[in-house]
Amino acid sequence: MASSNCLADHYQRALRADEVLTQIDTHYPTGPTLRQLAPLDQLHIGGMAASNRLLARLDPATHPRVLDIGAGLGGLMRLGASLGFQMTGLDITHGFSALNQALTTRVKLPNSPPLAWVTGNASALPFADNCLDAVLFQHSLLNMPDPAKVIAQSHRVLRPGGQLVMHEIISGPNVAQLRYPVPWAATPEHSHLLTLTALTDLLQAGGFTIEHVDDWSDTALAWRQQQRQKEQTPRQAILSPQWVFGEQFLSMGKHLVTNLTQRAIKVVEIHVSC
Repeated sequence: MASSNCLADHYQRALRADEVLTQIDTHYPTGPTLRQLAPLDQLHIGGMAASNRLLARLDPATHPRVLDIGAGLGGLMRLGASLGFQMTGLDITHGFSALNQALTTRVKLPNSPPLAWVTGNASALPFADNCLDAVLFQHSLLNMPDPAKVIAQSHRVLRPGGQLVMHEIISGPNVAQLRYPVPWAATPEHSHLLTLTALTDLLQAGGFTIEHVDDWSDTALAWRQQQRQKEQTPRQAILSPQWVFGEQFLSMGKHLVTNLTQRAIKVVEIHVSC
């Protein structure tokens, strides 16, 4: 539990939730679009394009009930809802879950299924067996010290034929050179990166069949370099990751580019089925 609290503290330490909502209400009085929220709520390498690509692995007609593990501020959830998925978001950081809900009340999602939020631990999912059609991970397994337990829990809550799709950061061949802070960890304490072999082995040992593996590292680096240029311009953005991570994000963003360039980390998409 202490480790869980420390992880939540990492993400909540610089979070300016009330100021974020004031900023949104001031600049987007009729409600922000999903694209306008993206600099704040798509807190992963690749932004909305990566989320769209992840969701494209699923079909709301055949796999409508989706759990987003490590939902953060809900960018993936709201995008999924806009495509017709019944999205539930789980996050260990209550401050994220609360702001996620507040953001959703400000976004117009006409004709979309309602969203649900749970503050909880992925190692002990508070859901019944076989109750979900799909599980998503987007830069979240990297924070989990017992991935085998998380994968077992994911398999338990999925129905036969259920799908699990990951957009994850994994360790690269030069992971010993990884520079901190990064968005998911200020120090190595909360960084639990796996090699691709270790991750796929865990998934198969957990009862999943590998459907698809793709290395997104080159695309991720190009996107992060582009974002880095935007972050260095003097223009003050309406929304940005700094509202979540504070001034430390300037170092985090720089280190992401360095870590990808030096192959300390890689970014992959993995699609498996029960």
